[in-house]
Amino acid sequence: MDMELKNKTALVTGSTKGIGKAIAIELAREGVNVLINGRNYEEVDRTVNQIKSDFPATSPQNAAADLMDIQQREALFVKFPDVDILVNNMGKYEIMQYNDVSDEVWETYFRTNVLAANGLCKFYLPKMLKNDYGRIIFIASEEAVMPSGLMPQYCITKSMLLSLSKSLSKLTKGTEVTVNTIMPGPTLSENVQQIIEGIYSNEDMTFSEKERNFMLTNLPQSEIQRFIKPSEIGRLAAFVCSPYASAFKGSPIRMDGGLVPTIF
Repeated sequence: MDMELKNKTALVTGSTKGIGKAIAIELAREGVNVLINGRNYEEVDRTVNQIKSDFPATSPQNAAADLMDIQQREALFVKFPDVDILVNNMGKYEIMQYNDVSDEVWETYFRTNVLAANGLCKFYLPKMLKNDYGRIIFIASEEAVMPSGLMPQYCITKSMLLSLSKSLSKLTKGTEVTVNTIMPGPTLSENVQQIIEGIYSNEDMTFSEKERNFMLTNLPQSEIQRFIKPSEIGRLAAFVCSPYASAFKGSPIRMDGGLVPTIF
């Protein structure tokens, strides 16, 4: 299906690996010129070159920057003053017990997972409204609405993104600008795959068997009984960016594999 996104420009934060990279790839597949972001310039450059090789009709560019650094963010705005699509994917997560979360950790998560994205929105949203076209997507998590208790410092920031998305969406009333949130469930990123391999390092099992065993033991409520593929989230994001998704406004869009129960 052609998503009618050819020649659009998209900034995808944290896009050298995992969900962010998958979103950048799927947008490039649709003819979007993606701005690849990460803190490591060389790593960003490798991703840019990979996408350029795979999708030669597009023009990916290096948008390396530490988005928590206001000066680097401002430099990014000078280099890329206009985008059609902004995907706020960059985020920090780790398993922590509540009593171990210091004030400094709370502040770091808030600055990383919320304020950096908000800073980008403050700059790009007015331009989108002026052009009467744009897409902003926040990548949250099922933890935003169903905290596991394993990483409270992460969950609270993802809940904030749901609220921020809806608040910003209110500003787009009557325009062709949309602001939405995608909430993935457990996803098979590179880090997650390493964790699963480590858990079953002494077992003579295929990765699929390890994955299924982990899901049955730890996430029996999942209806797909596997991790979500980053590419699946990437395809969903491409659709949400398309003209076909213009009726999604301030929507929390779940792709959680049936993990979160529905309450009617």
